[in-house]
Amino acid sequence: QVQLVESGGGLVQAGGSLRLSCATSGLAFSAYTMGWFRQDPGKEREFVAAIYRSASTTEYQDSVKGRFTISRDNAKKTVYLQMNSLKPEDTAVYYCAAGYLDIATMVRRGSRDYDYWGQGTQVTVSS
Repeated sequence: QVQLVESGGGLVQAGGSLRLSCATSGLAFSAYTMGWFRQDPGKEREFVAAIYRSASTTEYQDSVKGRFTISRDNAKKTVYLQMNSLKPEDTAVYYCAAGYLDIATMVRRGSRDYDYWGQGTQVTVSS
């Protein structure tokens, strides 16, 4: 049984930082591309960042480039999202996802390409 469990969300003031973690089990982790998505109520789920199996390639949404960093620890089967200089518009539920993707598919940033999802963690940034 595959499980993805996010943690690290919370309430932070604008300009602050949070580090999200996504611990996985039941998954051949190093063979999967890992992604982070976010969703506000009433809005579509949007791509935030992704990291390829070997961590050789990463992809970011333009609005988070230079502020967010995705990383992975294949030994711990965990993916991280370091979020700095947070803005109120970053407020959302953040989800991690795992997909058996090649790089060409990863950079398409499509949520439907991912096979497994976590339950989400709330990030709220106050102004």
